[in-house]
Amino acid sequence: MYQIAIYLYLCGVAVASLFSEKVRKMWRGERQAIGVLKEKVDPDAQYVWFHAASLGEFEQGRPLMERLRREHSEYKILLTFFSPSGYEVRKNYEGADIICYLPLDTIRNARRFLRTVRPCMAFFIKYEFWFNYLHILKHRNVPVYSVSSIFRPDQVFFRWYGYQYGRVLKCFTHFFVQNEQSRELLKTLGITDVDVVGDTRFDRVLQIKEQAKELPVVETFIEEGGERREESENSAPKVFVAGSSWPPDEEIFLRYFREHPEWKLIIAPHVIGEDHLQQIEQQLEGREVVRYTVAEKSLSTNSASALIIDCFGLLSSIYRYGQVAYVGGGFGVGIHNVVEAAVWGMPVFFGPNNQRFQEAQELKRNGGGIEINSYDDFAEYMDKLAASPDAISECGHTAGNYVTSRAGATEKIFQLLHL
Repeated sequence: MYQIAIYLYLCGVAVASLFSEKVRKMWRGERQAIGVLKEKVDPDAQYVWFHAASLGEFEQGRPLMERLRREHSEYKILLTFFSPSGYEVRKNYEGADIICYLPLDTIRNARRFLRTVRPCMAFFIKYEFWFNYLHILKHRNVPVYSVSSIFRPDQVFFRWYGYQYGRVLKCFTHFFVQNEQSRELLKTLGITDVDVVGDTRFDRVLQIKEQAKELPVVETFIEEGGERREESENSAPKVFVAGSSWPPDEEIFLRYFREHPEWKLIIAPHVIGEDHLQQIEQQLEGREVVRYTVAEKSLSTNSASALIIDCFGLLSSIYRYGQVAYVGGGFGVGIHNVVEAAVWGMPVFFGPNNQRFQEAQELKRNGGGIEINSYDDFAEYMDKLAASPDAISECGHTAGNYVTSRAGATEKIFQLLHL
C-alpha cells in the first residue's frame, strides 16, 4: 500500500507542478538531486547525512551539524530537504558540504541515492520516517538516528491498522526523543533503544539569541515616538511583534490595534506576497504603515506606527524589540515556532491549534504562553497586560526561563553517540 501511495503522490506532484511555482521547484529539485550528488560527492569522503523536512526541522538539526563539523572534521555533511520552504532558504548554508532535495521515497530513488552517497551514518529530524530509505539503510548496516522526535498515541504507528507501517521505526538505531511519553509509546512496539534528551530546538534559539542582528530600520521605527524596551524596562509597553502570521491571525490582532494607536506594531507575515501585504495595509487603514524594504532604502520610517516585514530572514532578530509577541498558524494547520519568541522573555500569544506542540502546551501551563480562540479573548488578555507592566514582566520572565531550562539536548546526544 505504501508503494502505491508514493506513486500516486508522485503523479499528484507532477500535475500540481503545472500550476504551483513552489511545487514546481520541489518537483524539479527532486529530479535533479541524483545528478547533483553524482557531481559533488567525493568518493573518498565519509558523509554524515542529515535530513530535514523543512526549515523548522533544519533549525532543530543545525546545532548537531555545527557541533559535528566543529569537532569531527573527518566527516563531510550532506543535508537534504523535502520542502522548498527549507531548501530555498538554506540552499547556501555553509555548514554543509552538499545540500539538495531528497528524491521521493521510491525503491529505485532510495537505492540510487544511497549508492551514490554511501553515508556512514544518518540523522532524521523529528517526524521524518521514509519507509524505503530507512529499510535500505538498515539492510546496509548504516546507523540511523531520530533526533528531537516526539510521539503521540493518535499517530498511525500506534493504531491497530498501522502495525505494518510501524515496523519502519525498527529501522532506527536509536531514538533521541523529547519526552517520556514518546519513550513509553515506542516501548509498546518493542523499541527500547531510546533516550529522552529534550528538543534541540531550545539550543538553537539560544544560539540565535546570542547571534541576533541589530536592525537599524526597526530601531528607528521604535525610537520615533517610543523607547526601546531595554532602555526603559519600567515604562508602559509599546511594541507588539506578530511573527509568521496568517490572515485568520491578522483579522484578530489587526482589529485590536486599529483601536489602540498607543501600541507600535511589527508584522512579519508567513506569506510575503503583494496581495497579502496590501490586505494587511487595508486592515490597518487609519494608521501610518511602512514596509521594511521601503524604510531600508530611505533610512526612515516617517513616524509610522506599523511596520510590515516584507522580506525573509529577520524574524528571529526582530522579536528582541517587542514587549509582547504573537506567533501565527494556530487558526490553521498549527502554530509556528513559539520558543523563537519566548527566548526573548516576553508573553507569547498563539491560536487554538497547538495541541501537537509540546512547547506551547508547557508555556500555557506555566503562564508564559497565552492561547486565544477569538478576538474577545485576545482583547481581554491584551487589555490586562497593557494595564500592568508588572504582568508583562512576570509572564515574560516565565517564558524566557522556560526556554533556558530546556537547553542541553545537543550535549546529551553527543555524549550518547560516543563519536
